[in-house]
Amino acid sequence: MTNNQSPISNCISTVCPHDCPDACGMLTDVRDGRAVRISGDPDHPITRGWLCAKVRPYLDHVYHPDRLTHPLRRVGEKGAGEWQRITWDDAIAEIADRWQRIIAEYGAAAILPYSYSGTLGLVQMSAVNARLWNRIGASRLARAICGEAAEVAVKATLGARYSVPYPAVRHSRLVILWGHNPVSTAPHFMPFLTEARRNGTQVIVIDPRRTRTVRLADWHIAPKPGTDGALALAMAHVLVAEGLHDEVWLTENTLGWDDLPARLVAFSPRRAADITGIPAADIVKLARRYAAERPALIKIADGLQRHSNGGQTVRAILTLPALTGQYGTRGGGLAYSTSGVIKWDKAALNHWEDCPPPARKINMNRLGAALTGEAADPPIQSLFVYGANPVASSPNSGEIVRGLRRPDLFTVVHEQFLTDTADFADIVLPATNQLEHTDLHKGYGHTFISYNQPAIAPPGECKSNWAVMGLLARAMGYTEPWLFQSADAVIAEILSATAAENPALAGVTIERLKRERTIAPNVPEIPFADLDFPTPSGKVEIFSQSLADAGLDPLPNFVPPTDPAADSFSGSGKSLALISGAAHHFVSSTFANHTDFLAREGDPFVEIHPADAAARGIADGDLVRLENARGWVNLRARVTDDIRPGVLASPKGRWAKNDPFSAEKHNLNRLTSDALGDFGGQSTFHSTRVWLRRIIGD
Repeated sequence: MTNNQSPISNCISTVCPHDCPDACGMLTDVRDGRAVRISGDPDHPITRGWLCAKVRPYLDHVYHPDRLTHPLRRVGEKGAGEWQRITWDDAIAEIADRWQRIIAEYGAAAILPYSYSGTLGLVQMSAVNARLWNRIGASRLARAICGEAAEVAVKATLGARYSVPYPAVRHSRLVILWGHNPVSTAPHFMPFLTEARRNGTQVIVIDPRRTRTVRLADWHIAPKPGTDGALALAMAHVLVAEGLHDEVWLTENTLGWDDLPARLVAFSPRRAADITGIPAADIVKLARRYAAERPALIKIADGLQRHSNGGQTVRAILTLPALTGQYGTRGGGLAYSTSGVIKWDKAALNHWEDCPPPARKINMNRLGAALTGEAADPPIQSLFVYGANPVASSPNSGEIVRGLRRPDLFTVVHEQFLTDTADFADIVLPATNQLEHTDLHKGYGHTFISYNQPAIAPPGECKSNWAVMGLLARAMGYTEPWLFQSADAVIAEILSATAAENPALAGVTIERLKRERTIAPNVPEIPFADLDFPTPSGKVEIFSQSLADAGLDPLPNFVPPTDPAADSFSGSGKSLALISGAAHHFVSSTFANHTDFLAREGDPFVEIHPADAAARGIADGDLVRLENARGWVNLRARVTDDIRPGVLASPKGRWAKNDPFSAEKHNLNRLTSDALGDFGGQSTFHSTRVWLRRIIGD
């Protein structure tokens, strides 16, 4: 350190809040009230001292010149970007006045909060999603955009979402990464996998696209999108037909095993080859290798379930570790989500006993339809958006924009930036980021719990989600003390209530979290090691009565994916499947306004197989149009065999306002389907069909 440098005055323990299973521990160095360095916490068992490419430059996000720092009121047309600075007092008073008039005329259900995973914190997301809205009696949001189908499928089959921990992959002889690209979406799993590979673990990736993760694999299998369920059932067919299954384990530990063989008859490798585009010989080889290499781990993520058949796809995959008796083994079974290990106490979180009866639920995937008339009793009169950017990130965004343009819709957006959604707001409120507020985080790729201490003061007039809820509650005339607790008090209350019911949190207090930063709950190292599954039968339920009671097929099955728009649009040539996986440098739409990240991602592009490009006269670098009945988007063509024939791939997350190829400012979600999937009202982004044509050469 030179003489003209002032010493770093403090090192603050913080946590990455973004929608990633890793929930990394971070250390923020602060000098004279300004954060000057951010790094991975070397003591965090998963982070181990390093951060991903998205979060390493986080201070650029914190100190971005476009940060909102004071409330704004719209003065021009919706979407025109004309604003007037107002005070917090004026903003809160106007919101409360409009809401009270809406409640008097239409009822509280005419108010809809819309949020998702801009932060995953207990206070700034979970408590904020619940308490004020419950007290108002507002419409509830069915937050089914990400993993709802898998949650229903896993609960019906295994009873809870428990997952093999990252370090256990060191014991796996075979790892199948199915519809999962952890290099981009679970990066802290990769060092453990790399170590396993050095020790001889084989890695198979099943994905229609050659992702960054595929480059590290021993074998890449590229099925047609939405056919993974047929592939899994064909593997199960081979396991049973060739006697590679564990009959004793199945008899002792499953419900419905006797019903499965009759279902599998219809899924021979030959038939599955026609469905999936994978040669029958490769399907047989895959099944045999899975049975032979023990322990074998199947690791899935959320992309493969964002289809109209996503729930049954997950159900089919869950059958495979049961057939081979690999649940409860070290390094075998399933790795998906740890979200079932700790479920926050609902009474402490929601305070329903002090609130009106719960109002209707509106599925977030149908936001556009809800705003334009589908939610008619009562119609939505006010939308409050936080922790989300639906115009950029939600399906059928053209319909969302149409709804947001309604003159009678009163829209408030609490945000860090003027996003695509904020452009259509009547009032915009400036939000804090992770270094500026208190929160508690648990990962969904591991079970560690971490406390986030604010490191710096918010810029300007920025306020946290929780602080804004308190201001609104007071303006609405509410007096319940649980609406006005400090963030620490919220954490302490919910932790204590949860620990009283869940021994995993025994001894975990907010005081201890502040001292130790990260705590490992008291949970078994190997999920289901005692083979006592938290299902009604205590077994793996291949046959699910809960699904039957809901009017769904109680056995794993495959139904081809569908897109309603494909039936109402006639483009030239054949339609193609469109998948929109994660960008390497964005977290959904977060960070997609950063110049350096945009430069790394390059022009908005679509990957096209050479055969599909040649059939349409498209060369690499051409500007092309993708279109269907919902809309269109212009993209730069990347002609590559990284994608299989008949499929297009373009990463999600771009802001429409940054569209360089059309004055209308569209992004990929002008095309994506807002139809609901088979389980839980799941999103169906990847069941989208489009037509493709060349616009102009480079």
